[in-house]
Amino acid sequence: MDREISVKSVWFQDENIFIQTRSGEERSQPLKWFPKLFNASLAERQKFELSPFGIHWPDLDEDLSFEGFYTYSKL
Repeated sequence: MDREISVKSVWFQDENIFIQTRSGEERSQPLKWFPKLFNASLAERQKFELSPFGIHWPDLDEDLSFEGFYTYSKL
């Protein structure tokens, strides 16, 4: 799935991170899968940058790919 996913918004709710694509599709993942994000303050979580392929938190040195929202599953 090496395609660009056009993400419209990113938000946090109930210990999950959500993305919404421009086509309206929503995906989420539990923050507990990502300790840096899980332990970050709300202000730190909200300071991110979007690229065509993912989300980057410069202050946390953390990156999530949009593709991961479609393919990643922790067993």
